[in-house]
Amino acid sequence: MSEKILVIDDDPSILELIKINLEIQNYKVVIAEDAIKGIALNNQENPDLIILDLMLPKLDGFTACQQLRADGKTKDIPILMLTAMTRIDDKIAGFDAGTDDYLTKPFEIGELVARVKALLRRTQRSKPIEQAGNLPTEILHAGEVTLMPESREAQVGTKIVRFTPIEFEILYCLMQNLGKTVSPNQLLHDIWGYSPDDDIETIRVHIRHLRQRLEEETKDDEGGKPKKYIRTIYGKGYQLVPEGFSDD
Repeated sequence: MSEKILVIDDDPSILELIKINLEIQNYKVVIAEDAIKGIALNNQENPDLIILDLMLPKLDGFTACQQLRADGKTKDIPILMLTAMTRIDDKIAGFDAGTDDYLTKPFEIGELVARVKALLRRTQRSKPIEQAGNLPTEILHAGEVTLMPESREAQVGTKIVRFTPIEFEILYCLMQNLGKTVSPNQLLHDIWGYSPDDDIETIRVHIRHLRQRLEEETKDDEGGKPKKYIRTIYGKGYQLVPEGFSDD
C-alpha cells in the first residue's frame, strides 16, 4: 500500500509542486492551505507523514506541531517542517516543538523527496513488530540498559521507558556501537539518511530530549539525582554508558 502524506502550506504553488512530485513517487498526497484544516484532515486521513510549513495563517507551524504531538493518536507521525527562516534558534524551536526534520526554503525537490523517504524508512523500522512485518527482533542488553526494538521500549535499571521514534533510533544506534563514540554525522547518516554539516544542531537537540527522558523516567523514587547514560565526548560525538554515571 502506498504511504499517505499530508502537506500543509499556504502557498498554492508549493503545494502543487510537492503534490505532483510526491505522486510521481507513488505516494498518496492530501493538501491543506492552513494548519486548522490540516489538523482536521490529519484526523480524517491518518497520514503516514506530515509536511508542515512554519509560517501559516490562523495557526503557526510550531503550535500545530505541538498540538499534533500532544494527541496520542498523532504523537508518533513523522513531521517534516518547511520554513524560509534559517536561524539556528528557529531550527531548535522546531525540534523542541516536536518536528522530526527541517528543510529550508527554497529547497530542491530531490532533497525533499530524499528526506521524506528517510523519515518513512525510519518510521517503518520503529513500528511494533506485528505492524512492521519481518523486522529484526534482536534484544540488545548491556549494563542497566535492555533495549527492546519490537516495542520501542527499554528497561533502564528497574524502570520501563518508552521512546519516540527518533529517541529510539538514537539509543538503538548507540547500543549497536557500544564502547565506541558515535559522531553526529554518523547519527545523521544512519537515522536521517544524510549528513550535511549544518544539521549538527539536529542531533544536539534530539540527544538533549533523549537525555531528559532517560533522567526523568529513571530517577529514583526518593528524589535523588538521576543517573546519566549518554556521555558527550567533546569534539567527537556521543557514547552510551550502560551502567550509568553521575557528574559527582
